[in-house]
Amino acid sequence: MSHNLSVWLVLVAAIIGANLPFFNNRWLAVIPRSGRKTLWMHALELVVCYFLVGALGLALEQSGGQIYPQGWEFYAITAALFLTFAFPGFVYRYLLQRRR
Repeated sequence: MSHNLSVWLVLVAAIIGANLPFFNNRWLAVIPRSGRKTLWMHALELVVCYFLVGALGLALEQSGGQIYPQGWEFYAITAALFLTFAFPGFVYRYLLQRRR
């Protein structure tokens, strides 16, 4: 797999993973749940999705060669980017559905 394709794959996975908790009522879109999820449940699922997308990125980086060591700055920026990607799902769940 080329380097450009793996970067785009991680970006698409991050966008999907960041919005996944807000567009369905299942845990990680797999395990059924009765009732609505609370904000804390969405936040916990968002953290789990962040680590799953990070694991995908790490695996793709490993397949392309040696893994570059990262500092705390990298994780702070990727977490902020992941939260930015989650904004459309948050708006849909908490701002648009409340009006109905």
